[in-house]
Amino acid sequence: MTRPSIVVDDLTKAYGKFRALDHLNLKLEGAKCVGFLGPNGAGKTTTLKMATDMIFPTEGRVLLNGESVRGNRERALSCCGVLIESPEIYPSLSPKEALDMAADIRNVPAAERKRRIDDVLAEVKMSDWADKKVGKFSKGMKQRINLAAALVHDPEILILDEPATGLDPRGMAEVRDIIRGLKKRNRLIFMSSHILQEVTDVCDEVALINHGKLLFYDTLANVTSRFSGGQSAVDASFATPIEVGISRVGALQGVERVEALDSTRLRIHFSGGPGVQKRILKDLVALDLDLVSFRESGNPLEEIYLEQVTKGD
Repeated sequence: MTRPSIVVDDLTKAYGKFRALDHLNLKLEGAKCVGFLGPNGAGKTTTLKMATDMIFPTEGRVLLNGESVRGNRERALSCCGVLIESPEIYPSLSPKEALDMAADIRNVPAAERKRRIDDVLAEVKMSDWADKKVGKFSKGMKQRINLAAALVHDPEILILDEPATGLDPRGMAEVRDIIRGLKKRNRLIFMSSHILQEVTDVCDEVALINHGKLLFYDTLANVTSRFSGGQSAVDASFATPIEVGISRVGALQGVERVEALDSTRLRIHFSGGPGVQKRILKDLVALDLDLVSFRESGNPLEEIYLEQVTKGD
């Protein structure tokens, strides 16, 4: 089976003297979810629109499964599902009716449509609402139907532009859970987002751009290791003041330094991965210091994002 792929080759978009995108190169290959990060105006949506032939590049090209989007639009996009800027569904239609229209546009054979519509409604957890009017749905429910429309022809590549933007916390969680489920198929998901926790939760790799230029592209684990100097941190909370125990925690194997957040909370900095973190937890419990909680400190990707974007400004 061919691995799904997106190749962004020297992609540039200029508006007069302003370059929204500046010689961007990316090669994404295989079934995974890639988070596409950057501040507002960095060029994320511009990239995705050129990848789907909604706007044309000044220079460069995009290949989907080896086919040039500009050279053979129909063939290139036949393998791609797209959700950009959350289009509105006719409020008088039911999800089944809306998806039947989408399936017709995508040339899904009539004999397969009912099965495909039922399958994608199940994927986005909207089967129970299949015959209700879309106009009565919440924004989160409408977004799930938009996702279903992007999936109705069973694409190998899925391009999503900030799919959880504007949703309430419940809607964001629902969309996030659906994307996790989509990863179980042989699909390459390329998803722009400005919600860093969302990227951390669902993505395998991350690309960061700013001012139209690529800052980095790698796995989440490699990005965290590369920009954090190989160090991680966990926060530990105790039922009683911990001042006298700080030196004992600092002496544990793998611990680089200990920072007192207040009288009952410590931030423990260490080198290594999950194995070291597991051992520190085990040793910390053995110290019998009334430990009540132990969790990762903050979001490493957020700190890296802010550092790299600020550096480029």
